[in-house]
Amino acid sequence: MKPLNRKLRLIGLLIIVLSLSGCMYWVRAYQTYLQMSNFDSHFSFSVTEAGDFTLHFKEPILFSEDFVSLSKLYASEDIPIKDGGRRWRYWFRKLDAKGQIIKPEIKFYSDLYFNNEKKITAWSFSSLFLQIAPQKFLEASLRAIGGGKIDKEKRQLRANPEGLEKVAAQLPKKPAVIAQLGEPLTITDEIDKEIYSYRFLLATPRIEEGYEDRVFNEVQITFDKKTQELIRMKGRFAGLKASINYKKLQESPSD
Repeated sequence: MKPLNRKLRLIGLLIIVLSLSGCMYWVRAYQTYLQMSNFDSHFSFSVTEAGDFTLHFKEPILFSEDFVSLSKLYASEDIPIKDGGRRWRYWFRKLDAKGQIIKPEIKFYSDLYFNNEKKITAWSFSSLFLQIAPQKFLEASLRAIGGGKIDKEKRQLRANPEGLEKVAAQLPKKPAVIAQLGEPLTITDEIDKEIYSYRFLLATPRIEEGYEDRVFNEVQITFDKKTQELIRMKGRFAGLKASINYKKLQESPSD
Protein backbone atom coordinates (compact mmCIF):
# COMPACT_ATOMS: atom_id res chain seq x y z
CA MET A 1 0.00 0.00 0.00
CA LYS A 2 2.85 2.40 0.78
CA PRO A 3 4.28 2.37 -2.80
CA LEU A 4 0.75 2.87 -4.14
CA ASN A 5 0.09 5.82 -1.83
CA ARG A 6 3.40 7.36 -2.86
CA LYS A 7 2.50 7.01 -6.55
CA LEU A 8 -0.90 8.60 -5.96
CA ARG A 9 0.73 11.53 -4.22
CA LEU A 10 3.20 11.99 -7.06
CA ILE A 11 0.31 11.97 -9.53
CA GLY A 12 -1.48 14.55 -7.40
CA LEU A 13 1.65 16.67 -7.33
CA LEU A 14 1.92 16.51 -11.12
CA ILE A 15 -1.73 17.58 -11.52
CA ILE A 16 -1.20 20.53 -9.21
CA VAL A 17 2.00 21.57 -10.97
CA LEU A 18 0.22 21.56 -14.34
CA SER A 19 -2.86 23.38 -13.02
CA LEU A 20 -0.87 26.15 -11.38
CA SER A 21 1.02 27.08 -14.55
CA GLY A 22 4.52 26.59 -13.26
CA CYS A 23 4.21 28.40 -9.90
CA MET A 24 7.12 26.68 -8.16
CA TYR A 25 6.25 28.04 -4.72
CA TRP A 26 3.04 25.97 -4.83
CA VAL A 27 5.12 22.89 -5.63
CA ARG A 28 7.31 23.52 -2.59
CA ALA A 29 4.22 24.18 -0.47
CA TYR A 30 2.81 20.83 -1.59
CA GLN A 31 6.09 19.07 -0.81
CA THR A 32 5.94 20.55 2.70
CA TYR A 33 2.36 19.30 2.98
CA LEU A 34 3.56 15.79 2.11
CA GLN A 35 6.10 16.00 4.93
CA MET A 36 3.24 16.55 7.37
CA SER A 37 1.89 13.05 6.74
CA ASN A 38 4.94 11.84 8.70
CA PHE A 39 4.90 14.77 11.08
CA ASP A 40 7.38 13.85 13.81
CA SER A 41 10.07 12.93 11.27
CA HIS A 42 10.01 16.41 9.76
CA PHE A 43 8.74 18.78 12.47
CA SER A 44 8.95 19.47 16.19
CA PHE A 45 7.53 21.99 18.68
CA SER A 46 8.99 24.12 21.46
CA VAL A 47 7.73 26.79 23.88
CA THR A 48 9.95 29.52 25.37
CA GLU A 49 9.82 30.83 28.94
CA ALA A 50 8.00 33.90 27.58
CA GLY A 51 5.29 31.60 26.20
CA ASP A 52 6.15 31.86 22.49
CA PHE A 53 5.21 28.74 20.51
CA THR A 54 7.50 27.52 17.69
CA LEU A 55 7.10 24.99 14.90
CA HIS A 56 10.53 23.73 13.78
CA PHE A 57 11.22 22.49 10.24
CA LYS A 58 13.79 19.67 10.37
CA GLU A 59 14.15 19.40 6.58
CA PRO A 60 13.31 22.87 5.19
CA ILE A 61 11.82 23.17 1.70
CA LEU A 62 10.08 26.56 1.54
CA PHE A 63 12.10 29.69 0.68
CA SER A 64 11.61 33.19 2.05
CA GLU A 65 10.43 34.33 -1.39
CA ASP A 66 7.64 31.72 -1.25
CA PHE A 67 5.98 33.51 1.66
CA VAL A 68 5.96 36.79 -0.25
CA SER A 69 4.52 35.00 -3.29
CA LEU A 70 1.80 33.39 -1.17
CA SER A 71 0.84 36.40 0.96
CA LYS A 72 1.77 39.33 -1.37
CA LEU A 73 3.04 41.13 1.77
CA TYR A 74 6.41 41.87 3.34
CA ALA A 75 7.45 41.41 6.96
CA SER A 76 7.35 44.27 9.46
CA GLU A 77 10.99 43.61 10.37
CA ASP A 78 13.80 41.80 8.56
CA ILE A 79 16.68 41.16 10.98
CA PRO A 80 19.94 39.24 10.40
CA ILE A 81 20.62 36.36 12.83
CA LYS A 82 23.56 34.03 13.42
CA ASP A 83 25.09 31.87 10.67
CA GLY A 84 23.83 34.13 7.90
CA GLY A 85 20.13 33.57 8.54
CA ARG A 86 17.25 36.06 8.81
CA ARG A 87 14.29 36.59 11.10
CA TRP A 88 11.11 38.07 9.66
CA ARG A 89 8.71 39.48 12.22
CA TYR A 90 5.09 40.30 11.38
CA TRP A 91 3.44 42.74 13.85
CA PHE A 92 -0.36 42.77 14.18
CA ARG A 93 -1.92 45.70 16.09
CA LYS A 94 -5.52 45.86 17.24
CA LEU A 95 -7.78 48.50 15.62
CA ASP A 96 -10.78 50.33 17.02
CA ALA A 97 -14.12 50.90 15.28
CA LYS A 98 -12.64 53.91 13.43
CA GLY A 99 -9.74 51.89 12.05
CA GLN A 100 -7.20 53.46 14.40
CA ILE A 101 -4.60 51.57 16.41
CA ILE A 102 -5.86 51.49 19.99
CA LYS A 103 -3.86 52.96 22.88
CA PRO A 104 -2.38 51.36 24.87
CA GLU A 105 -1.56 48.93 22.09
CA ILE A 106 -2.75 45.33 22.04
CA LYS A 107 -0.54 43.47 19.58
CA PHE A 108 0.96 40.11 18.75
CA TYR A 109 3.63 38.91 16.36
CA SER A 110 4.58 35.94 14.25
CA ASP A 111 8.20 35.20 13.37
CA LEU A 112 9.66 33.29 10.43
CA TYR A 113 13.27 32.08 10.71
CA PHE A 114 15.39 31.32 7.63
CA ASN A 115 18.83 29.76 7.27
CA ASN A 116 21.66 31.01 5.05
CA GLU A 117 20.04 29.24 2.09
CA LYS A 118 16.89 31.33 2.67
CA LYS A 119 14.90 28.22 3.63
CA ILE A 120 12.47 28.36 6.56
CA THR A 121 13.67 26.62 9.71
CA ALA A 122 11.09 27.80 12.27
CA TRP A 123 7.72 29.57 12.59
CA SER A 124 6.93 31.20 15.93
CA PHE A 125 3.78 32.72 17.44
CA SER A 126 3.80 35.10 20.40
CA SER A 127 2.01 34.32 23.65
CA LEU A 128 -0.92 36.66 22.87
CA PHE A 129 -1.70 34.67 19.72
CA LEU A 130 -2.04 31.59 21.93
CA GLN A 131 -5.00 33.27 23.61
CA ILE A 132 -6.98 32.59 20.43
CA ALA A 133 -5.07 29.43 19.41
CA PRO A 134 -4.16 27.54 22.62
CA GLN A 135 -0.88 25.63 22.38
CA LYS A 136 -2.11 22.03 22.57
CA PHE A 137 -4.93 22.69 20.09
CA LEU A 138 -2.58 24.55 17.74
CA GLU A 139 -0.26 21.53 17.80
CA ALA A 140 -3.15 19.17 17.06
CA SER A 141 -4.45 21.31 14.19
CA LEU A 142 -0.97 21.46 12.60
CA ARG A 143 -0.70 17.68 12.83
CA ALA A 144 -4.14 17.38 11.21
CA ILE A 145 -2.87 19.12 8.06
CA GLY A 146 -1.07 15.92 7.06
CA GLY A 147 -4.41 14.19 6.49
CA GLY A 148 -6.10 17.21 4.98
CA LYS A 149 -7.74 17.69 1.61
CA ILE A 150 -6.50 20.05 -1.08
CA ASP A 151 -8.91 22.18 -3.09
CA LYS A 152 -6.92 22.98 -6.25
CA GLU A 153 -9.44 25.55 -7.51
CA LYS A 154 -9.49 27.61 -4.31
CA ARG A 155 -5.87 26.76 -3.45
CA GLN A 156 -6.94 25.86 0.06
CA LEU A 157 -6.04 23.07 2.46
CA ARG A 158 -8.62 21.72 4.88
CA ALA A 159 -7.18 19.82 7.84
CA ASN A 160 -8.69 16.53 8.91
CA PRO A 161 -8.77 15.91 12.70
CA GLU A 162 -10.46 12.51 12.33
CA GLY A 163 -8.36 9.65 13.64
CA LEU A 164 -6.00 11.91 15.58
CA GLU A 165 -5.45 11.56 19.29
CA LYS A 166 -7.75 14.04 21.01
CA VAL A 167 -6.43 16.87 23.16
CA ALA A 168 -6.84 16.29 26.89
CA ALA A 169 -6.72 19.97 27.82
CA GLN A 170 -9.16 22.60 29.03
CA LEU A 171 -10.19 25.38 26.67
CA PRO A 172 -9.72 28.95 27.92
CA LYS A 173 -12.76 30.77 29.31
CA LYS A 174 -14.17 33.98 27.87
CA PRO A 175 -13.17 36.29 30.78
CA ALA A 176 -9.50 35.20 30.52
CA VAL A 177 -9.42 35.70 26.73
CA ILE A 178 -11.13 39.10 26.83
CA ALA A 179 -8.76 40.23 29.58
CA GLN A 180 -5.92 39.82 27.06
CA LEU A 181 -7.60 40.89 23.80
CA GLY A 182 -9.89 43.59 25.14
CA GLU A 183 -13.40 44.35 23.92
CA PRO A 184 -14.32 43.27 20.36
CA LEU A 185 -15.59 45.43 17.52
CA THR A 186 -18.82 43.44 17.34
CA ILE A 187 -20.57 40.58 19.13
CA THR A 188 -22.88 38.27 17.20
CA ASP A 189 -25.40 36.62 19.51
CA GLU A 190 -26.62 33.17 18.45
CA ILE A 191 -28.73 30.54 20.22
CA ASP A 192 -25.91 28.66 21.90
CA LYS A 193 -22.83 30.76 21.19
CA GLU A 194 -21.36 34.25 20.87
CA ILE A 195 -18.99 35.33 18.11
CA TYR A 196 -16.53 38.10 19.00
CA SER A 197 -14.97 39.95 16.05
CA TYR A 198 -11.65 41.80 16.10
CA ARG A 199 -9.57 43.58 13.51
CA PHE A 200 -5.77 43.87 13.48
CA LEU A 201 -3.48 45.90 11.22
CA LEU A 202 -0.30 44.32 9.87
CA ALA A 203 2.67 46.68 9.91
CA THR A 204 4.40 46.19 6.56
CA PRO A 205 6.79 48.38 4.55
CA ARG A 206 5.51 47.16 1.20
CA ILE A 207 2.40 45.59 -0.33
CA GLU A 208 2.09 44.20 -3.84
CA GLU A 209 -0.37 46.20 -5.93
CA GLY A 210 -3.92 44.91 -5.74
CA TYR A 211 -3.48 43.27 -2.34
CA GLU A 212 -3.72 46.35 -0.12
CA ASP A 213 -6.67 44.94 1.83
CA ARG A 214 -4.48 42.14 3.18
CA VAL A 215 -2.97 44.44 5.81
CA PHE A 216 -6.34 44.21 7.59
CA ASN A 217 -6.63 40.98 9.51
CA GLU A 218 -10.03 39.85 10.69
CA VAL A 219 -10.32 37.52 13.67
CA GLN A 220 -13.51 35.85 14.90
CA ILE A 221 -13.50 33.85 18.12
CA THR A 222 -16.52 31.87 19.24
CA PHE A 223 -17.54 31.15 22.83
CA ASP A 224 -20.00 28.55 24.06
CA LYS A 225 -22.75 30.37 25.99
CA LYS A 226 -23.21 27.61 28.53
CA THR A 227 -19.59 26.76 29.36
CA GLN A 228 -18.04 30.15 28.41
CA GLU A 229 -15.28 28.20 26.66
CA LEU A 230 -13.47 29.33 23.53
CA ILE A 231 -14.63 26.77 20.94
CA ARG A 232 -13.53 28.16 17.57
CA MET A 233 -11.13 30.61 15.93
CA LYS A 234 -11.35 31.90 12.39
CA GLY A 235 -9.08 34.55 10.93
CA ARG A 236 -6.91 35.89 8.16
CA PHE A 237 -3.31 36.67 8.99
CA ALA A 238 -1.03 38.31 6.39
CA GLY A 239 -3.36 37.10 3.66
CA LEU A 240 -3.36 33.49 4.87
CA LYS A 241 -6.63 32.10 6.20
CA ALA A 242 -6.89 29.87 9.26
CA SER A 243 -9.82 28.22 11.02
CA ILE A 244 -9.73 25.85 14.00
CA ASN A 245 -12.73 24.12 15.58
CA TYR A 246 -11.43 23.31 19.06
CA LYS A 247 -14.38 21.16 20.06
CA LYS A 248 -13.57 18.66 17.32
CA LEU A 249 -10.05 18.35 18.70
CA GLN A 250 -10.96 18.18 22.38
CA GLU A 251 -11.20 14.89 24.22
CA SER A 252 -14.74 14.38 25.52
CA PRO A 253 -15.36 13.14 29.10
CA SER A 254 -16.52 9.76 27.72
CA ASP A 255 -13.34 9.20 25.64
